[in-house]
Amino acid sequence: MQQPPTDGDLSAAQRAIKKLAAHAQLAGVMAQNIPSPCISVCQMNPGTELCVGCWRTLDEIAGWSRASDANKHTIWARIAQRIEQSTGPTP
Repeated sequence: MQQPPTDGDLSAAQRAIKKLAAHAQLAGVMAQNIPSPCISVCQMNPGTELCVGCWRTLDEIAGWSRASDANKHTIWARIAQRIEQSTGPTP
């Protein structure tokens, strides 16, 4: 059976996606002070209309500072879904 790739085998983009997916799981269990998904790679993908760094829409980015903790949880859950749909489940 093939072993899963190690971090050394992954590209920088794959490592960033893996890290963001892990943060999405962590944010899902936090009750308050939900961290922003921003990783300072702010560029919109015209095909997906998502930021290539944080996987949020422009509306999600613009509304983050005013969003309730419940809405922030929802956004993090959407990010996790988007990553999984794009790359497959993260271990």
